[in-house]
Amino acid sequence: MPYIANTPKDIEEMLKVIGAATIDELFQGIKPHQRAKSFDLPGGLSEYEVTEHLQKLGYKNQFDFIPFIGGGYYDHYIPAAVPHLISRGEFYTAYTPYQPECSQGTLQALYEFQSSICTLTGMQVANASLYDGGTALYEAMMMALRINNKRSKIILDGGVSPIYRKIIKSYTTNLDISLVETTVSHGIVDRKEMLKLFDDDTAAVILQNPNFFGAIDDLTDIVQQAHQKNILIIESVYPMSLGMLKTPAEMGVDIVTGEGQSLGLPLNFGGPYLGFMATKKEYIRKMPGRIIGQTVDQNGKRCFVNTLQAREQHIRREKATSNICTNVSLCALQALIYMSLLGKEGFKELSQTNYHKSEYLKKRLDGIEGVEVKRSAPTYNEFTVHLPADASAVVAKMIDKGFAAGFPLGRYYADMQNYMIIAVTEKRTKAEMDLYAECLKEVILETQGEVVGCG
Repeated sequence: MPYIANTPKDIEEMLKVIGAATIDELFQGIKPHQRAKSFDLPGGLSEYEVTEHLQKLGYKNQFDFIPFIGGGYYDHYIPAAVPHLISRGEFYTAYTPYQPECSQGTLQALYEFQSSICTLTGMQVANASLYDGGTALYEAMMMALRINNKRSKIILDGGVSPIYRKIIKSYTTNLDISLVETTVSHGIVDRKEMLKLFDDDTAAVILQNPNFFGAIDDLTDIVQQAHQKNILIIESVYPMSLGMLKTPAEMGVDIVTGEGQSLGLPLNFGGPYLGFMATKKEYIRKMPGRIIGQTVDQNGKRCFVNTLQAREQHIRREKATSNICTNVSLCALQALIYMSLLGKEGFKELSQTNYHKSEYLKKRLDGIEGVEVKRSAPTYNEFTVHLPADASAVVAKMIDKGFAAGFPLGRYYADMQNYMIIAVTEKRTKAEMDLYAECLKEVILETQGEVVGCG
């Protein structure tokens, strides 16, 4: 029987307070024919039976293919020490403390996470994390509007992930914001189009680098032009790329956000993931989310606190910096452990490995008739290809050959049915990439009516 804490005496007292004689009186407003007479539910299962049932359901999922899917979420190797450390009870069950001094271990871990994000991006301050890359980008946009509070126009570059753009448009539907999107391009930002949109009502420009199509762009000139008109620059970054590319701080960017999944988090059917945000120190009071600070106690001993809490914890709702007043502490800790295990040199080496492996696959695909690797700009880790057939059909056929071949762009762009993004991480071996190229060649021939095979 279910355990219900209310004793007969408790029930009697509660009924007396609400003026009812019996529990049945509470349901008199529901007509008899509307009430369920019984619930046709099966009996309970044992632990073994539940485990067996769930395993059978799990086997329906396809998990034995080699992934080349990108688009913002990547199949990176996670060192065994990461899940081992994160599963410690004091980490796994801890929650972000609401009283600053109550959990020094959790606060220190989040402080170190912020420090690592600042090191990675070159920015001066970071928060204790946000939900994911998409919502972090939206929060950055709202932060920019608070800073430039006399302006209402946001320029959203076409190279930003369509997933992120959907999130931003969904959040801003009923807000008094002018959201202007630029043309989608496989390459870098169209400077002429962008500069024409700059005006005195523009609060910020949202860019992504590398962009959704993998293209690398030095944004320094755009940042300088924007700052001449007091326009803020928001950049969404792929953290792994920062091991070899110019940092947002070096380009003069004002607010940086990103998806932290590549920092030691598994793909896991879409989450939970990790959003991060960093900015210049002058904007810290406008930044959403928790911020952990370092100080000393009355005995002069180093300690950590939730600092500047009035921004979001102890303030009226309409004046808060965000309606997101929490963070994904466990995921942030997981990312911190991952970055700490790699270290600066390890992170650089891994970043370069990702780049060089993707360049190798580009060269292998160049030899396939009908496949065009888009080279309007240098790329990092992933790149766009044009196929002589529908990309979704090619991806479906490649699954049969053991590959998740890429991300079909027709899913988000009606005029790109024959395009797909291919991502390469450090996990992909030369043998896997060679076989991928061979199988892709065979699949394209199959779509053209020829019967062939690879292996």
